[in-house]
Amino acid sequence: MTTPITFDDVLQAQQRLSAHLTPTPLRRYPLLDTLVGHGIEVWVKHENHQPTQSFKIRNGLNSILALTPEQTAKGVIGASTGNHGQGVSYAAQLLGVPAAICVPIGNNPEKNAAIRAMGAELIEVGDRYDETILACQRICAERGMTLVHSTNNRDVMAGAGTMTLEMLEQQPALDAVLIALGGGSQAVGALTVAAEKKPSLRVYAIGSEGAPAQYESWRRGERLTGMPVNTMAEGIATGAAYEATFDTLKRGLAGFFQVSEASLYEGIRDLIRITHNLPEGAGAAGLAALRQHAAEFAGQRVAIVMCGGNLSDAALRQAIVG
Repeated sequence: MTTPITFDDVLQAQQRLSAHLTPTPLRRYPLLDTLVGHGIEVWVKHENHQPTQSFKIRNGLNSILALTPEQTAKGVIGASTGNHGQGVSYAAQLLGVPAAICVPIGNNPEKNAAIRAMGAELIEVGDRYDETILACQRICAERGMTLVHSTNNRDVMAGAGTMTLEMLEQQPALDAVLIALGGGSQAVGALTVAAEKKPSLRVYAIGSEGAPAQYESWRRGERLTGMPVNTMAEGIATGAAYEATFDTLKRGLAGFFQVSEASLYEGIRDLIRITHNLPEGAGAAGLAALRQHAAEFAGQRVAIVMCGGNLSDAALRQAIVG
């Protein structure tokens, strides 16, 4: 299967990142096995243990480490609902690179505060993420900065691929991995690594029922844009499928599950109770989907990804209240 990145791209990203990041845990919790049932071994990849509490630091850091000296001097800009912005901001601060992050108006205030605290310029523009991206591209052209797109960027996708490479090094016997799908960098990275290291590993995507663009694009086999977005899970709150990842997802995914808002909140509660870790909405999507489709994975070793832990205070209160 052809992907927009190569396995060598992922290996190069792993080498770059190794000087700055340590592998995150892949853990098994017997109570999760019991909760899901059907003889499934549930393995949790804790990307919430990253310095920015999200896998996105892999993407941002690898992208900035790959810049030329001229690009580094002019700085970087990106559009984000928070986690990509934090990853880029952290990397920029670490490496002394100017950075600006565009976020939608009304974005998660805790994520906004974290971006500012890392020294990046925060630009609030656009009523939804897709509008924010367009504004970001305009500002990028005006300033002559390098755009670090959250998805349509080879170094971003290669950085994300290092997560699956780690998982297979930590547990080579995995049968499947369930990945929350926003733009698709995690899933494309996983498909690239699986094709080289373990072709039998099945990669599944999870989306929110309130943001069906990626699911409907995959189901119909055509890239859709401008679709509704109504979910608390910022990491999968996209109204479009993306040019760089769509074809690979269409051909490579073993399946695509949609989950409800209620199941995301339930997943947050269960992961807090069992793992004593705090997942954000997208970080609970894997468990939500696995519980709904457990019969399809009976007797298998399945990895779910706690892709981020940046849950807003409001969403945490809602999850606890139930």
